[in-house]
Amino acid sequence: MSQIDLTLTPTTHDLGQFEVRRVLPSKKRTMVGPFIFVDQFGPAQLDLGTGMDVRPHPHINLATVTWLFEGAIDHRDSLGSFSTIRPGQVNLMTAGKGIVHSERSPETERKAGPKLYGMQTWLALPDGREEIDPAFEAVSDLPVVEDGRAKAIVIMGELWGERAPVTTYADTIYAEIVLGAGGAIPLEEGADERAVMLVGGEASVDGHPLKLYELAVLQPGRDMTLESKTGARVMLLGGEAFQTERHAWWNFVSSSRERIQQAKEDWRNRRFAQVPGDSEERIPLPDGQPKTVTYP
Repeated sequence: MSQIDLTLTPTTHDLGQFEVRRVLPSKKRTMVGPFIFVDQFGPAQLDLGTGMDVRPHPHINLATVTWLFEGAIDHRDSLGSFSTIRPGQVNLMTAGKGIVHSERSPETERKAGPKLYGMQTWLALPDGREEIDPAFEAVSDLPVVEDGRAKAIVIMGELWGERAPVTTYADTIYAEIVLGAGGAIPLEEGADERAVMLVGGEASVDGHPLKLYELAVLQPGRDMTLESKTGARVMLLGGEAFQTERHAWWNFVSSSRERIQQAKEDWRNRRFAQVPGDSEERIPLPDGQPKTVTYP
């Protein structure tokens, strides 16, 4: 009997020098725990002198989580925050009632030919907390669980008896797991909802192989073991099941369609704050009916 309830295949967007694979939201499933948006990008080596340039754009009623395996990204936001994201550091940006940010390759990376390999995820904020004040934190002192040929970094929440010192607004689990040849690690059953994504190598859950870049939604309430014969990198994510629906349009997520409409008008009429130290050139409000964030 398979321990996997559902397997989601990503939509791949070829951006020229690198690919972005979007697996949530999908027609079959919109959320896993508080995770409402899951992108995986790279691995890629960009041309010398080039880089990623995501111009200033807005968010509401969500928190973004950036996690890198390789490379670096400069983050700036309308609170005045600046952070160079590198592997081993989690960037959590809470949009709440509204924030604007940009993401660009650092100048030092552009000279060498930037590498891009990582995850960009969004967390929906729970009922009653969607309109909290915006905030930003960058945390690199994260718990590491090691057992022989298995190593896991706890990015958010509590796993394997360790808790990450990162803010959570609903019960959340998020971890990067690296398995050596013959490595294995238990996948605890405590979360309402959980899923795994193989982002490199080869791995299986209780003997059921995972496919690269697909999101395997696991059955709730059952202990399982993640293992690899030859080595793997796997992301584990999930948490508290939301009881009320969330709507997504472009960069906006909310339980209220009217709130999203208000955010559209605010961005169109330049009522969001600017990003200090960045260009005033913004990503314009798209025409039509985009469902999620657009890359430049």
